Amino acid sequence: MSDLLALRKPKIVAVANQKGGVGKTTTTINLGAALAESGARVLVIDLDPQGNASTGLGIEIEARAHTTYELILDDASLSDVIIDTDVAGLSIVPSTIDLSSADIELIANEKRSFLLHDALRQPAMASFEFDYILIDCPPSLNLLTVNAMVAAHSVLVPLQSEFFALEGLSQLMLTIREVRQSANKNLRMEGVLLTMYDARNNLSQAVEADARENLGDIVYQTKIPRNVRVSEAPSYAMTVLDFDTGSKGAKAYRDLAREFLQKNEAAEA
Repeated sequence: MSDLLALRKPKIVAVANQKGGVGKTTTTINLGAALAESGARVLVIDLDPQGNASTGLGIEIEARAHTTYELILDDASLSDVIIDTDVAGLSIVPSTIDLSSADIELIANEKRSFLLHDALRQPAMASFEFDYILIDCPPSLNLLTVNAMVAAHSVLVPLQSEFFALEGLSQLMLTIREVRQSANKNLRMEGVLLTMYDARNNLSQAVEADARENLGDIVYQTKIPRNVRVSEAPSYAMTVLDFDTGSKGAKAYRDLAREFLQKNEAAEA
């Protein structure tokens, strides 16, 4: 039985783009919250040493005694590292700046690309009954990101609706192809999500047209608008769904969750 079929639940999705500031963390925590709101049980893995997903979900530094660093490098048990958030149905494995040294330490480990894969497949994972695991990757194609891709079933790529947005995508796609050929033959593209979209802006429209022409159906129909409430929510350690539930940003992430679930239901049919 293939790894993909053996572990249909939880489904693991790496949220990745080597370019910073494209909405990876924002998408991870808000998609996670929207999926949880729909009734799914969701785990966020904060794989970025900046720890923004942890902060955005209200996990104080002093509460991060055990983190993704211990999960990957110290064989920590899942029960030690998983923390419930204030969002019902949404949990997180937090991160701290300690993770910044992980890339160097991983180089010397012969299983360096498979550590997260193995950590997320501990027998104890079944007891948590997660439906989805979303991995917030760092803004680089380093060993942490490779670990996420080896562990994942699919990759979701937030794409900023700005000039040169598609240029960096080729390197990411190449990395995905290399991981598929060498370590995770079942890895696939979950989709490309246009973020920071301004419908009044000709450039946003041009980026969308270019993305759909070049990438086709893997581009989500849902677009995440440039919305001040989405930008403000993390500073209050809240998702936009809780910060301003009626905002355009909250609506967009609910629409994304709906489209995400529909795609996955169709794929499993």
